[in-house]
Amino acid sequence: MRYLMQMYSTADEFGAAMAAYSPEDLSAMVTWMKDFDAELRASGELVDDQGLAGPETLTTVQARDGADPLVTTGPASPSTPFLVGYWLIDVADQARAVALAARVSASPGAGARPNNIPVTLSQVAEAPPA
Repeated sequence: MRYLMQMYSTADEFGAAMAAYSPEDLSAMVTWMKDFDAELRASGELVDDQGLAGPETLTTVQARDGADPLVTTGPASPSTPFLVGYWLIDVADQARAVALAARVSASPGAGARPNNIPVTLSQVAEAPPA
């Protein structure tokens, strides 16, 4: 079963969290993520993963009837959630996906405390029969 594990934040939360991280905290978090990814790669469960740039790099494109697309940059507001990063995993069952998401949620944060960030799991749909 494939799942997309997603971490979201808002611009306000993201900015506050980054300001709270010491250089050592940031290094510990990056090391934890790299080790976690290596573990998933070794087990064959990692399909893809990416950490995304901050909210200031967002671009939203919306088609409009009879007009050029509407293109905006940055988050809609400081409280609008944006995708921070994701893992596409291929696991035996939902229980394994939940266990991995719980580990990501508890990854190291500022002051070596667990982040306890919400992690969203979306099951990847199977292709419809031909």
